[in-house]
Amino acid sequence: MINLKGCGLGLRSNFLLEVSKNEFQPDWWEVTPENWMHMPKIYEKAFEEAVFSRPTVAHGLSLSIGSIEKLNKKFVKQMKEFLDRYNIEFYSEHLSFSSLDGKQSYELLPIPMTKKMVNLVSDKVKEVEDIIQRKLILENATYYYVPYAEMAEVDFINEVMEKSKAKMLLDVNNVFVNSVNHTFKAKKFIDNLDKSVIAYMHIAGHYFDEESNIRIDSHGMPICSGVWKLLEHTLKQVDAPVMIERDNNIPPLKELEIEYKNMQSIVKRVRDA
Repeated sequence: MINLKGCGLGLRSNFLLEVSKNEFQPDWWEVTPENWMHMPKIYEKAFEEAVFSRPTVAHGLSLSIGSIEKLNKKFVKQMKEFLDRYNIEFYSEHLSFSSLDGKQSYELLPIPMTKKMVNLVSDKVKEVEDIIQRKLILENATYYYVPYAEMAEVDFINEVMEKSKAKMLLDVNNVFVNSVNHTFKAKKFIDNLDKSVIAYMHIAGHYFDEESNIRIDSHGMPICSGVWKLLEHTLKQVDAPVMIERDNNIPPLKELEIEYKNMQSIVKRVRDA
């Protein structure tokens, strides 16, 4: 189990300079390394104060673990330097791919749910871990089409985790969005997931796109009641820390504090029951 306790929040530049002046502090932070590796000088001191004052995990965007291309070892070495510099023990990424012909798209693209992909991802996990000298944590991603599948998503994830020995970042919002878009039962997905490998969890907001008639994983809206309910169902089975991920339309820290305290109250109620 990851050595985190309580509830976390994604640290964003939009409110970074507010953090030291605000009485509210989460139990831990999550940072996106790609956003901070070459940060403007104005943020350096505030960033260091924040990440050294609270336990911090790193959640990347461009590892492209599901790509058929060779691992970008230069990038992974840069990631290790970042993790070492800020004393960050835990590094998570997405079970997807983002690179095409050696170039980053910065889009989280779906991978085929096949035995071959299980083996490919598992081999790359070992390569990454050998370089960063840490365990890699993989997150279930949203997807709007399936390139090819030999198995259900939950079975694919379970097989990847078992073969790679990676830990899992369970994004509850992503389960909810995928369940609506691909018409499966979100609670059953959680029930069938191997909970023993879950390191920590995300919740986030999304929106319904009327034109395409699908849910879009925007991370730019308040968390909806369906996701809150699914979190409650999940917490009854998973004893892992949970955090709010907000990447777009980021409100002031005071507004995020309201959602954070709601998350805290749900966690406390379920775990004290």
